[in-house]
Amino acid sequence: MTFEWLDQEEMYCGRAFAVEKIKVRLPDGRITHYDLVKHSGAVTMVPVDDQNRIWFVRQYRMGAKDSLLELPAGTLEKNEDPAVCAAREIREETGFAARNVTKLGEFFLAPGYSSEYMHVYLMTGLYAAPLEHDDDEFLQAEGIPIETVWEMIRKNQINDGKTLACLLMAMPHLNFTS
Repeated sequence: MTFEWLDQEEMYCGRAFAVEKIKVRLPDGRITHYDLVKHSGAVTMVPVDDQNRIWFVRQYRMGAKDSLLELPAGTLEKNEDPAVCAAREIREETGFAARNVTKLGEFFLAPGYSSEYMHVYLMTGLYAAPLEHDDDEFLQAEGIPIETVWEMIRKNQINDGKTLACLLMAMPHLNFTS
């Protein structure tokens, strides 16, 4: 199947992303338009402390109109190395830095309408090293025992998609008994 991009026009450009209208020739020859959220990419961290707790942040999300419990994450700056971004974001969002960093993988967050590509890191050997939050971030960090996290997932108490995907990627590296 061949999809041919014929034209693209930026419709909106904001701080975190842009929206483009893409003119595409479909495999059957018809021409249509798609809206695409252009995003520079992001990182998500799975921070695990020496007490076998995973550190999350609770923050208000416009799309949910509610506060969600999520793994700490952040947007890549232009041409930024994802590992550098992850090291900064974990400090900003949780107040911790990590002695041990393991890249778990990568994935597209919502490829049906967005180019956002997520880089996932397991971070252990945590120690206090806070950085200031971004001005528009109002976060509450929470350390939750790993066994409790799995129970929360079973009870649908964690419903952020990137968090669920990243926890699945981290499972082989985590110590849990349930």
